Amino acid sequence: MTDETVDKSPTPATPKGSESRSPGRLAWKRFKRDRTGVISACIVIFFFVIALAAPLIAKLYGKDPYTTYASQRPELLDAFSYPAGPNGGMSSEFWFGIEPQLGRDVFTFLLYGIRTSLGLAVAATIVTAVLGVVIGTTAGYLGGKTDYLVGRIIDILLSFPSTLFFIAFMPVIYGLFVAPDENIPTSLRAISLIIVLSGFGWASLARLLRGQVLGLREREFVEAAKVTGASPWRIVFKELLPNLWTPIIIQTTLMLPMFVTAEAGLAFLGVGMIDPTPDWGVMIQRGAQFYTEDLTFMLFPGLSMVIFVLAFNLLGDSVRDALDPKTKR
Repeated sequence: MTDETVDKSPTPATPKGSESRSPGRLAWKRFKRDRTGVISACIVIFFFVIALAAPLIAKLYGKDPYTTYASQRPELLDAFSYPAGPNGGMSSEFWFGIEPQLGRDVFTFLLYGIRTSLGLAVAATIVTAVLGVVIGTTAGYLGGKTDYLVGRIIDILLSFPSTLFFIAFMPVIYGLFVAPDENIPTSLRAISLIIVLSGFGWASLARLLRGQVLGLREREFVEAAKVTGASPWRIVFKELLPNLWTPIIIQTTLMLPMFVTAEAGLAFLGVGMIDPTPDWGVMIQRGAQFYTEDLTFMLFPGLSMVIFVLAFNLLGDSVRDALDPKTKR
């Protein structure tokens, strides 16, 4: 019998929580623990589903946002052209009531208004993000005169009072394509809004990414890529960009609600989308004319926009905390 003893004790198992996890999974786990973020995400998803399904909902509902139902049924309005029924004419037939004077259905007008506003905001956010990423990362990596020139352009754009400039610049864009005595097509209004919002919105994201790239371009992995003969474009998009997703996502989630309010503000002032195009700003602008006698027409678009913007801002804060927990207060 030998003196050697065989250790038959089981090999200690790796603790369940110690296995390597990707940053994305860790961020998702932190986000799921944030009740405010989860509730906000559900609200935001609900609004986007409503926007996408607006034509189907309107078809099932049996009405559209353009028909003036009061012209077909004068009894819907009283002698002063306000809804004859209580609470703005709300009933089983018209869920959110009818519009004063014209008698359009408020429910379908709101559905399509959400669709228009969110569509324009999403398009402007995508264009802005692309411009900000390309210009900011390129300027930060190339440095020198390119970085100086881009930096000065960013300073100029950020110094503009954006709202006043939007109001002054929108008619200029319309005048480039349409004669003063012609009606401006809705498609041109939409494209012009996207151009103006993104043309002045990319500067803040580009400045943030430029500063990040200035710190990353001296790192070892960038120097190694240069040694292997990688082109500047490959270094920017293959080496630097994957390290910038966190600030890009955070800034994008905070950018979209800003564009929603900006687009609605321009529509309210009459330089964005105009009646009869359904839009949050158009509804609020119309409702402001009748709120003393009929508050419900202004209540629904105003309340829905406040809920969406608040939910998306809270979602942006939750995403920021999940991706970068060091910023959590």
